[in-house]
Amino acid sequence: MEIQPIKRLSFRDEVYGALKKSIITLELQPGERLSDKELAERFGISRTPVREALKRLEDEGLIQSLPGSSTRVAPLQWEEAKHAFTVVAALHALAARLACPVLQETDIQQLEQHNKELHLAIEAGDVIGAMEADERFHQVFLDAAGNPEIVAALRMSLPKIQRLEVSQFTSQNGLASVAQHDGIIAACKKREHEAVVRLVEENWLSLGGLLI
Repeated sequence: MEIQPIKRLSFRDEVYGALKKSIITLELQPGERLSDKELAERFGISRTPVREALKRLEDEGLIQSLPGSSTRVAPLQWEEAKHAFTVVAALHALAARLACPVLQETDIQQLEQHNKELHLAIEAGDVIGAMEADERFHQVFLDAAGNPEIVAALRMSLPKIQRLEVSQFTSQNGLASVAQHDGIIAACKKREHEAVVRLVEENWLSLGGLLI
């Protein structure tokens, strides 16, 4: 894992963000041990912000503290991910329900653009790029919905799913998602709000079925 020193030493959020990304992308492997001392040295900062970042990641279930002050990246939990997919699907469906009445033409254009980016990333075998494009697609609904509580709830569940996506990625699964997104976009254009909500929820649930 390549870590560059952080210039703004007081910003523990930067440590949190860097570690979280490395865990989600499996750069830091499940079960890998983490040392706050070593991480502080590699980031070029004191141990306090590192410890705070690790505590936050532990609260989100991405790392585990073991007896003897040992810390490790949490293993992939299949049953936990199964439950997380149900929650994430429901939250994204709720965001779509709130967003549909206020979606603009520019929003639909963004959905089309992000789905195109997803398709290109899949064809290139870019797992992380595909995951990020998919996230941008659904972010259009979250932004339009304007409900920070949905975003906060997703922040706790999504990383557990994203690690599974990276570990189990196949182009077949990704292309299925692209086709489902096309259906969502078509329903948005027709202003078929209930269809959009249903298709968004099915998109997440079907992905969970494929991965688990």
